[in-house]
Amino acid sequence: MDVLLIPFLSVCNTVIGIYVWIIIASVVMNWLVSFRVINSDNNFVVMIMEFLVRVTEPVLERVRRVLPATGGMDFSPLVVILGAWFLQAVIGRLMIKVLVG
Repeated sequence: MDVLLIPFLSVCNTVIGIYVWIIIASVVMNWLVSFRVINSDNNFVVMIMEFLVRVTEPVLERVRRVLPATGGMDFSPLVVILGAWFLQAVIGRLMIKVLVG
């Protein structure tokens, strides 16, 4: 059981960590485009932004439906990142529990 469970939990933990960084990249890219630091007419920028939106929006949209309206601030990335960190902590504790006993 441990032979399969520990690597599976480790991969899940890594995927969650990568997803957190993708959300951070999406937020930073949105800020850079909003403040006109990078050109949103550039094909490469559009390609990256489209990838980030396609990967993050399904999760962020579900969180936005639950969160109350806060004006111009979008707290959904923060909520998703905090939830991901919580899941990583739970997975870490589960891995310790499986290894110890």
